[in-house]
Order: sequence, then C-alpha cells, then structure tokens
Amino acid sequence: MHGEELLRSRGLRVTRPRLAVLDVLAGGGHLEVDEIARRVRTRLDSVSTQAVYDVLGALSRAGLARRLEPAGSPARYEARAGDNHHHVVCRGCGEVADIDCAVGEAPCLDPNVSHGFQIDEAEVTYWGLCPVCQARRVDDF
Repeated sequence: MHGEELLRSRGLRVTRPRLAVLDVLAGGGHLEVDEIARRVRTRLDSVSTQAVYDVLGALSRAGLARRLEPAGSPARYEARAGDNHHHVVCRGCGEVADIDCAVGEAPCLDPNVSHGFQIDEAEVTYWGLCPVCQARRVDDF
C-alpha cells in the first residue's frame, strides 16, 4: 500500500512530514528520532524535531510504526508493527535486530497471572553481543 493510502486507511490526514517519516521508516532499521529527523530533512526543507516526534506518535498510535525502548538507550522506531516480534540488542554497540515470535501465536508468551488484563502483546528483549563486538572482544585479549 502506498504511503497516502496507509495514512488514509488509519484515519490520518496525509501530510508531507507524515509521508516523509513513513518513507524513512520503510527503509528499515530501528532508528532513533534524531536519525529519522535528519533523513526527513533531506526530503523536506525544514521540519522540527518536535514535528517528527509528533508524527511518530501519531503513526505509533495508528499502528503504522512501533516504538521500542531498550533499557539504557534512547527510543527507537521501526515500520514493522502489529506482528508481536521481539528484539535482540547488542550490549557493546547497541545494534538492534528483529526476532520473530518466540513461541506460538501472539502474544507469544502467556503469563501465569494476568491481573485482569486482556493481554494482546508480549515484548521481549534479548541482550548479547553482535558478531562485530564479539570479534572486538577476542581481539582485546
């Protein structure tokens, strides 16, 4: 679906900043807001960082973007949303990669107590060292 159609399908107005942010996110990755804003500014003359935050908030609420916040790291955003996938984060460089659902159907993990909540998503973050940081670690010895 084209960016304009995606926005309209979720009841959002079509604006140049929203289209630009969608385009940046469609490029893949787990991007910090500053990087998204930098890339958006190559497409549009001037867009404030606050405007990018506002667009990301609207896209996240509409299910067109996903916000993730690895502990100790700034928030990141990605286009892959609504499929309950998980992430692995490198303790060395902070690289983030997707990991598909751990087991079974969403929410992937069933808690033994839900405290009355109707649970529809599980968020799991795996931590470790990426291949580059593993190689650096070996070289440091």
